[in-house]
Amino acid sequence: MRILIVDDHPIVASGCRALLAGHQDIAILEASDAESGEGVFVAERPDICVLDINLPGVSGFELARRILAHDAAARIIMFSMNDDPIFAARAIEAGAKGYVSKSGDPGDLVEAIRRVGEGGVFLPSGIAQSIAFSGPGFAENRLAKLTQREIEILRLLGAGKSLSEIAWLVHSSYKTIANTSSIMRQKLGLRSSSELVRFAIESRLV
Repeated sequence: MRILIVDDHPIVASGCRALLAGHQDIAILEASDAESGEGVFVAERPDICVLDINLPGVSGFELARRILAHDAAARIIMFSMNDDPIFAARAIEAGAKGYVSKSGDPGDLVEAIRRVGEGGVFLPSGIAQSIAFSGPGFAENRLAKLTQREIEILRLLGAGKSLSEIAWLVHSSYKTIANTSSIMRQKLGLRSSSELVRFAIESRLV
């Protein structure tokens, strides 16, 4: 089984290699950003893709969208420092078959790879319970008001990208990004782009 790991932190990639080293049936492919990750996927067609959400440039969410555009049956696991159930929920909506928190049990990644490799799905029990029993609190989370695509644009705004740069990065038009920015402000009750940027930072999107 060939696993593509897309993460821009060498220490994380090294840790993943060490974690999976004892599994003789697993071969590791690596990339450090969405562009190179997409290239490796197209060239190598790995069995499973493990994508960090917070990549430089566009995020793992956008990379997942691009990979699934190449192959709707691609098996994707999202990997993140953020264990907010909102991100797990959005990962599933983006087409991921699994979600693993970097702050969780290292064994979760191995288990996720096994389950997804067998055609199943995986969520750590704590995150799954948070989603299942979140009740009104989930809906009250302001990020829950945003789609996965809106979160992607919000993250890029928080990283200091202009609307033109975001349009280029996510392969969209300036008008579409500007309209989405306006819709996000309405959803979140914010008045300006600077408030969107502040919200993105406070929400740990960057």
